[in-house]
Order: sequence, then structure tokens, then C-alpha cells
Amino acid sequence: MNQLDKKSQGWSALFSEPMSELVQRYTASVFFDKRMWRADIEGSLAHARMLAGQGVIAAADLQAIEAGLGAIAQEIESGQFQWKLELEDVHLNIEARLIQLAGDAGKRLHTGRSRNDQVATDVRLWLRGEIDLILELLSQLQLALVDLADRNVEVILPGFTHLQVAQPVSFGHHMLAYVEMFSRDAERLVEVRRRVNRLPLGAAALAGTSYRLDRESVARSLGMEGVCQNSIDAVSDRDFAIEFTAAAALAMVHISRLSEELVLWMSQNFAFIAIADRFTTGSSIMPQKKNPDVPELARGKTGRVVGHLMGLITLMKGQPLAYNKDNQEDKEPLFDTVDTLKDTLRIFAEMAGGITVRPEAMEQAALKGHATATDLADYLAKKGVPFRDAHETVARAVKAAIASGVDLAALPLATLQQFNPAIGQDVYGVLSLRGSLDARDILGGTAPTQVRAQVARHRARLS
Repeated sequence: MNQLDKKSQGWSALFSEPMSELVQRYTASVFFDKRMWRADIEGSLAHARMLAGQGVIAAADLQAIEAGLGAIAQEIESGQFQWKLELEDVHLNIEARLIQLAGDAGKRLHTGRSRNDQVATDVRLWLRGEIDLILELLSQLQLALVDLADRNVEVILPGFTHLQVAQPVSFGHHMLAYVEMFSRDAERLVEVRRRVNRLPLGAAALAGTSYRLDRESVARSLGMEGVCQNSIDAVSDRDFAIEFTAAAALAMVHISRLSEELVLWMSQNFAFIAIADRFTTGSSIMPQKKNPDVPELARGKTGRVVGHLMGLITLMKGQPLAYNKDNQEDKEPLFDTVDTLKDTLRIFAEMAGGITVRPEAMEQAALKGHATATDLADYLAKKGVPFRDAHETVARAVKAAIASGVDLAALPLATLQQFNPAIGQDVYGVLSLRGSLDARDILGGTAPTQVRAQVARHRARLS
């Protein structure tokens, strides 16, 4: 370690021996937190400009700092910047290089701040930008699903409860259920963003600073919505990261549920859909196989993100105030959660456009489960039969259909009238899959007119 690097650690004068190489490797974070370099430079520039505005540093110092940080940004972008393990993290690496470029002016940059509030600020700035990217990806996935729904409004899918055929639904309606889920994921992230977008800078190590800093002006210059009001809380809590990861875990759970259905529907036993070849793989031994690896892997990655949520909660649960080194462990799970969610949303938006629907297979499956039984019960109820009595009557009719090996709609009228004489010829319109679908013409229902209205609503919302 050269003298400059040793001094840039900031605490070296107190110690009588250098840090061991093992401890350096164990405590260093630079090779994963260097992704925050833009946020670090952005926060440092805002801090330096405020210091100059408050008369804490001279205008010439600010000019040297701005020039030095600009040069560092160019070096990082071009791949010429030398990241050093012995400087521990992204913050000290950039500061050490700044001191090389700007001399004493670079040393004055850290006036009125600590790495504690610097790190908390950088993480928030970085995460804010990632949330904005994720919100855009969520919109793209929703639009892809809306397009898929729009193309298949009239396609009849057996709706399931307990994975048993329940009632016929529009395939488009089914896809819009996921659009609703992902729209709530977006709402949650918008709310999380507001709490992420608060400024810790100025809290210093934990108690604030004696310098007359203008924290509000720094917040405004960084586009932040407020200032953390308690210096201890500002540097020590990571609830914003936990909250983001919780929202990300929910989004991944919704992706996992969709994945499960895609895997089932693609299997030969269902054969409801086909996924484009570019999103599938083959077998090394069975040449007939086409495996839905993307949705399967997304299910697995969901467990990974949920695990990160548990890890972050556990990380925070035993920490006394204020900052503790434990919090260095917040970044890898947070970074991996962001990467996993972004990659998954991006590939699912593309994959949705490559799904081919097989209406005949879906309709045949819907005919196997007496999916219009509830429609017959409703038919009788509208004729004055108490619904519970109608329910029992239809159960007996279904039992007869099962015994005969036919669908409920295939029973002769005379047979149906044995269960209740109020049943007339018009019952067959009620018992058809199409009739059942069209009958549910209520806000939020599966009738094609309602599904088209929902498609239009989502398009307007996402445009």
C-alpha cells in the first residue's frame, strides 16, 4: 500500500500496523459496490457545490473538485480507472483518485460528511434510478400481456379452482389478471421510491455536523423529495432497501405464478399454448423434448429474491443504533434483487409476444369438467328456485352426466326436466360455453365486452 492509499483510508494514523490482506479481502466491497460510482460522483458534486455556496470551501476548490470528478467519470466509463482492493470501497477509491488529481481540494470534499451518510446517500440515489428502470420494464410487460389478451378475448379457457375445472373464462380475461398484479407491483414501487428518495447527506457519522450545511439545497439539487430528519436514523436504517426487496419479491411471486401456468399449459397433457423456440431448450438425451426453461428458471429465481428479503430483514434485526459494519452486507442482496427482477421482466415481456394460443385444446378441456354447472344453478334461481335448492338439483344432474359419460349440455331436455320441470329448451343456450362467457357481463367479469373494456382501460393507463 503506497503512502497516498494509506492516508486515504482516513484512520491509518491511529494504527500501529497495516490491515492484514485477509481482513482487506474480507471487509472490502469495491468489486461489487463500484456499480454505484455514478451515484457517488453525483452526490459528491452536490455536496461540494453546497459547501462552496455556504462558504465552507473556496470557489477554486469547487472548480478543482468538479474537474477531478469529471475526469474520474471519464476514466471509469472508458475502463481506465484502477479499482484497488486496499481502498476497500467505491467511495474511497474515487476519493483517493480525486486527491491525486485535485490535491488539497480533493481532501476538502469530505468536509461535513462521513462515509456513513455518503454510503446511505449513494445507495438511495442508485436505487432510485433502478426503480425507474424497473417501472418502465413493468409497463412493457403489462403492455405485452394486454396485447396477448387483446388477441384472445374470444378464446375460451377453462377457469380453475383447486386446479379443477370450475367455469369457462376468456383467455384474455385470464391474462389481464396478471396485468392487475403487475400494476399493483408498479404502484408499490412508486410508493417505495418516495421513501427511497430522501437525503441522508449531512447526517455525517451519526450526530450531524457543526458545519452550517444547507441540506435542503442538496436534496433539491439531487431531485430528492425530502431530507432525513434524524441523523441517527439517516445513517443506520436500511428499511428502504428491505421495502424495495419486499416489493420486488412480490413482483417475482406474480411472475412465478404466471410461470407455473405457462409450464403446465405447455405440457402435452394440457397443450393450451406453445412458447417460441427461442425461449425454450432441448434435451441432451431425448430429442423430442422442448423444455420451458425460462418460466422454470423464473420460478427458481423467485426463491432467490425471497431469500434476499429474508436476509436483509435478518441483517437489520439485531443492530443497535447507529451505523454498524453489518450494513455492508445490504448491497449484494439488493444488487442481485435488482438484476434478477430487471432481467426477468425484460425476458418475460419478450416471451409474451412469442406465445401461441391453441383455442381448440382449451375449449375441449373446458367441456370435460361440466364448467357450466353454475350457469344451470343460476338459471333455476332466476326461475324462483332458492339457490341452495338449485345447487343441489344441479349436483344431481352433473352426477347423471358423469354416469352417462357426457357433458351437462349433452343431456336430453327430458332428462334435465326430471331434476326440475322448470327447465326449458332455452337452457341449452345457458349451458353452452359461449353462453356462460357472455352472461358474465358485469364490471370485472369475463364477458368479452367487459374484457375489451378492460383492455382499453389498461392501454390508456400505460400509454
